[in-house]
Amino acid sequence: MLDYQQKLSVIESFPELEKKEVSLSRLNFQYTESAADKKNVVFHLHPNGNGYVYARGIDGYETDEKGLVNIRDFSEDELRTILEKAIHALSPEGIYEVNTADGIDHEIWSNRDRQKLEVIYDNELWNVYAGDLLDGTFRTYKEAKEYLIEEGFHPQK
Repeated sequence: MLDYQQKLSVIESFPELEKKEVSLSRLNFQYTESAADKKNVVFHLHPNGNGYVYARGIDGYETDEKGLVNIRDFSEDELRTILEKAIHALSPEGIYEVNTADGIDHEIWSNRDRQKLEVIYDNELWNVYAGDLLDGTFRTYKEAKEYLIEEGFHPQK
């Protein structure tokens, strides 16, 4: 487990992250070039060594409801890896790769009442349409898919 100074040193080694001081001696680190609304990559790094990294949609990490992973017990390699993945996932290339990893840019979903929704990748976002009406917009395909499943829809074959 790294102490605060070691974590700080690893995080500061990423020139694309900008340090922001927040309350109670905590630090946030923002990726100002983010292609998403999210800019914070590291949240509330505290002098006691606790802190969080935004990792929603990144395979291999279990996140809380805000998309955060606690990094308290991370090794240097683990911290570097999650930071690299988090920055890449928020980059324009990363958002496109996550969204189109399966080669999907358009799908029709239906429910048991035979209602249909159309999912279309457009301008780096996933839009869900009910006919001509926009039903929702999502940053990743995974988020759109989770929404559709929660609403009782499944992809048509």
